[in-house]
Amino acid sequence: MNTTLWIISGVLAPTFLAAGLMKVGGTREKLAASGMAWAGDFSPQSVKAIGAAEALGALGLVLPAALGIAPALTAWAALGLAATMLGATAVHLRRREAKAVPVSLLLLLLAAFVAWARFGPYAF
Repeated sequence: MNTTLWIISGVLAPTFLAAGLMKVGGTREKLAASGMAWAGDFSPQSVKAIGAAEALGALGLVLPAALGIAPALTAWAALGLAATMLGATAVHLRRREAKAVPVSLLLLLLAAFVAWARFGPYAF
């Protein structure tokens, strides 16, 4: 199971890191033009905060456990990313963006699974 959790974390981390850095480094207008129309509903500071949370969460999924420094933070990072994706799912549902909902739900479920496992039976 530990290998499975590492694989899931290894898939989630670059996904969230890329998405987060795109939000931190881009403008709302560029994000909206690239298909993230939801960005227009939020302030520029909120979009950047969401991006920072995603990028830091991505690092938190892997680095604490890999470096052996406070590995319990991995579970907290996964929980934070699951919460972020719960919010994303709610936004996509509210905006009636049906194509984005399955992706958000998948990321939510994967992050929640990692959080459950790392807090519980497969903690470091």
